[in-house]
Amino acid sequence: MGALTAPARAAPESGIVEAMNYGRRRGNVIPLWAGEGDMPTPSFICEAATRGLAAGETFYTWQRGIPELREALARYHERLYGRAFAADAFFVTASGMHAIQIALAMTVASGDDILIPTPTWPNAAAATRVLGARPVEVPMSFGDAGWRLDHERLARAVGPRTRALFMVSPSNPTGWTATLEDLRATLALARRHGLWIIADETYARFWYGEGQRAPSYLDVMEPEDRILFVNTFSKNWAMTGWRMGWILADPSLGQVIENLIQYSTSGVAQFLQRAGVAALERGETFVAHQIARARAGRDIMASALAATGRCRFALPQGAFYLFFEVEGETDMRALTFRLIDEAGVGLAPGTAFGAGGERFLRLCFARSADQLKTAAAGITKVLTGR
Repeated sequence: MGALTAPARAAPESGIVEAMNYGRRRGNVIPLWAGEGDMPTPSFICEAATRGLAAGETFYTWQRGIPELREALARYHERLYGRAFAADAFFVTASGMHAIQIALAMTVASGDDILIPTPTWPNAAAATRVLGARPVEVPMSFGDAGWRLDHERLARAVGPRTRALFMVSPSNPTGWTATLEDLRATLALARRHGLWIIADETYARFWYGEGQRAPSYLDVMEPEDRILFVNTFSKNWAMTGWRMGWILADPSLGQVIENLIQYSTSGVAQFLQRAGVAALERGETFVAHQIARARAGRDIMASALAATGRCRFALPQGAFYLFFEVEGETDMRALTFRLIDEAGVGLAPGTAFGAGGERFLRLCFARSADQLKTAAAGITKVLTGR
């Protein structure tokens, strides 16, 4: 076998997937390790894809996405943000991860740096390394007031090779959500240094504050700002297995994005895109149900973990995870496996989420109340013996 490239060889195993693989071999585990709930995709979305298949929509199609889906994305954003969006600012990708890969390929190259506040979802940092670039982790602060982005630490991390800032808000795994002040401060930093911002707003709708979405760079930016927004159909509409996402960017970047889609996936299947249209146009009731269910799940798990007397966490402002410490525990990978074996509950070790996450476990609470209560009882028994 010939020599492989150094970035390919160095691509790390996901700590989340390691826990999942271990638990799947055991069987009969409540799976709170991944970023998905237990609800299948609604039938009205599946039926739209079926109609597309029946109509013979199985050929090559628009690289940027079918016009109907791009127009639906524009209308969806108009409803959320209260202003008009151009359909030609949206680009359909083969998952949110694909959107991130394209955004990274547009902004960093071999030898470049990208700032990534941590703890955070590990895939962006790993994808950066595959490109030969360097993710610069900037740990957030955790204290009695919860998680906080240290703007001075972030500014000190900017170096001569820094090209971009990757921001996930609401955050996976912490639930921290950037305030308008956070967004303005990081945007000012990017402007001073000529940086791109890649804004991952996957969890924008899973927001437990006022309004129907979390604060966004769309609330504070100017048209000339260098921001690429990446998003996915996976969370809002229970479509994790469909592998479909989008990029929102200045239309002037359209040919570059189209080229990168062409040379990676050559576009998303047309019948899948019909499902995306249905989700955007008819899915608000389902999204509201998902959010209400997640809020209830958050409260169940937060109450149970607090009652152990051993867990410390910040109540998440957004997303659908609890990220918690356990008093007296230092090896969170080992504790993850122990919870699988003894409680039949699958979590993700905080070591998977970069600097600052080493002392934590991540738990996804986007599941039924009955499953969460059973999981909480199992976790409590392991942690307290009762």
